[in-house]
Amino acid sequence: MKLTVVEEGQSSELELPGPVISIGRALDNDIRLANTLVSRHHSRIETEDGKAWVIDLGSANGTRVNGERVTRRLLQPGDEVQVGDTRMRLGAPEILELPQDTVRIGPEDEAEEVGLKTLSGEARVERENLRVYARITHELVRETELLPLLRQIVDSAVSLVGGERGFLLLHDRAKDAADEDVDALPDVATMNVRVARAFDQSDIVVPRSRLSSGIAGRVVESGQAVLSLDASQDERFDGMASVEDLRLRSVMCLPIATDGRIRGVLYVDNRLQFGAFTQQDLELVELFAGQASIAIRNAQLVSELRVHNQRLSESRRQIERLNEQLGRKVRDRDTELAVVRKELGRERGRYDYTAIVGASDTMKDIFGALDRIIESDLPVLIHGESGTGKELIARAIHFNGERKTKPFVTENCAALPDTLLESELFGHARGAFTGAYKSKKGLLEQADGGTLFLDEIGDMSTEMQKKLLRVLQEGEFRVLGSDRVVQVDVRVLAASHHDLEQLVREGNFREDLFYRIAVLTVRLPALRERRDDIPLLADHLLARAARDAGREVLSLPHEVMACLVSHDWPGNVRELENEMRRLVVLAKDAVSLEHLSDAVREGRSAERAPLGGAAVVQSGDIKTAVADLERRSIEAALAQAGGNKSRASETLGISRFALQRKLEKYGLAKKRKKAPSRSQDGDSAPEADEE
Repeated sequence: MKLTVVEEGQSSELELPGPVISIGRALDNDIRLANTLVSRHHSRIETEDGKAWVIDLGSANGTRVNGERVTRRLLQPGDEVQVGDTRMRLGAPEILELPQDTVRIGPEDEAEEVGLKTLSGEARVERENLRVYARITHELVRETELLPLLRQIVDSAVSLVGGERGFLLLHDRAKDAADEDVDALPDVATMNVRVARAFDQSDIVVPRSRLSSGIAGRVVESGQAVLSLDASQDERFDGMASVEDLRLRSVMCLPIATDGRIRGVLYVDNRLQFGAFTQQDLELVELFAGQASIAIRNAQLVSELRVHNQRLSESRRQIERLNEQLGRKVRDRDTELAVVRKELGRERGRYDYTAIVGASDTMKDIFGALDRIIESDLPVLIHGESGTGKELIARAIHFNGERKTKPFVTENCAALPDTLLESELFGHARGAFTGAYKSKKGLLEQADGGTLFLDEIGDMSTEMQKKLLRVLQEGEFRVLGSDRVVQVDVRVLAASHHDLEQLVREGNFREDLFYRIAVLTVRLPALRERRDDIPLLADHLLARAARDAGREVLSLPHEVMACLVSHDWPGNVRELENEMRRLVVLAKDAVSLEHLSDAVREGRSAERAPLGGAAVVQSGDIKTAVADLERRSIEAALAQAGGNKSRASETLGISRFALQRKLEKYGLAKKRKKAPSRSQDGDSAPEADEE
């Protein structure tokens, strides 16, 4: 007859061992309960002729059957006996059908069943245990996830011996790996309770406080398994507070060893039943613990391998990202090197002009002129439309000259009114005007020994022109609001998009100042006047914009490049730079015409350029389109100049020598010799270029 006991949420099944079962808190009871509502000798259950009676022994809180307090009651299967907070349910007795005088064994019976029917007693139990052991071992081998495996080990151990609870303590492998003292003795304090399970395969809350650390520690220290029929009466555990506090009875504790070291402890107990485990049970669980240690080791290795593979995958993805970034940088550098190679392929002069992108004949002439200008210390006037790179030319003159170690100071004359511009250039003393709370050194004094670049000098007022003229003539000036005279050695570079000669004729610019600043002159052509450089500039600016935005550099298709070459670019290089930045933002995988702005895609064509040249041939070949445009521009300029090469070269913004080479390049020189000009009376006249 079975009795199911439920205490503190934990349930266990007991087989009534004798005719009388005593229940109470005293140590001599068959069922010892820890509840304070239970008396020392509370009640007892008596069995006779297959019947069970419950008898109350005068307890303080009484004994209840199915909620009714009783003194003596015959129990029926399914009745619930309540003692304090503990409930016990009586199960139905097992009815074994005994065989008749003879048992027929026929061929239809399985061989294994036939063998079992010939066994009896301990041999039959041993055979059944081996069958269960083989099944559990097979299940352990199949499980590779560590936590489910540990739960399965504890549940299997509890099931094998009929325990109430099971615990598994393990070392942390990461701590073991970091432990330098490999010969140190194992310590149960360094182990964690990885799994704590009840007989119904539920998890136990706060597992560390539910087992005896003293018993587990003894197993770890000795390396030997421990079996106790009644831990509370076992002399080996005298003085262990955990044994008394937990009121332990049947306890089985075994070491888990891997690699020759104890790595954990398997702990199984039964707090309600005396002698629940036998020596045969211990031997069976010892075999099981050996298999469990191998399974745990394999699961740990699989888990480590998965973590390692995950790290390798992450490293591979990181390498792919780095390779992608490196590839993008390499492509950017290749683009930049291609630009540099194209520029170096043309004769550019003796000095470093890498900041200025250009490989056309026009730019070559400018570089040649800069070589001579750099060697002098005279003032220079740089003329060109807005966005043509006047400040780049000024920087090239300064940083390639003898003053390169001295300051390079810039000021935009069109950005400030006269009062502020005068203060910026000449400086001021403290209190010179409202807001002058401290003295300030002017740009002229800051640039002493170096270069002062005055951009848009054509927008400077006449009064300021007069004051600047004195500096250029005398090399000295007076600080605003002070009698202090400062002498400076400054090279002045001026720039303007206005035609200063025309301003002089109109009386809007001082003639004496003009001749002071225009000792040497550099004329920068507009971008439409050097269309050969547009493909080179576009590639360079697109690569720089992509690098600044952290994007991959895209190539420009022929039709896009042809559209860029045919545009007039009123904003010159600055407008082209903004267009390239636009492409980097709008184009994802490839650049197409639709990514260009409306002004570029539908803007003015070359046939409306100031040179009066014909329209560019809309061809997919960029070189052909540029060559055709250049040839037509030369023909138009010669026609406008009446065949005079000097005036035509001035209109085109190139030297007469460069024009002659282009005439020979496009076969225009031979054509002009075959078609001599005519005078007004119809007679032949000499060629107009013979001045």
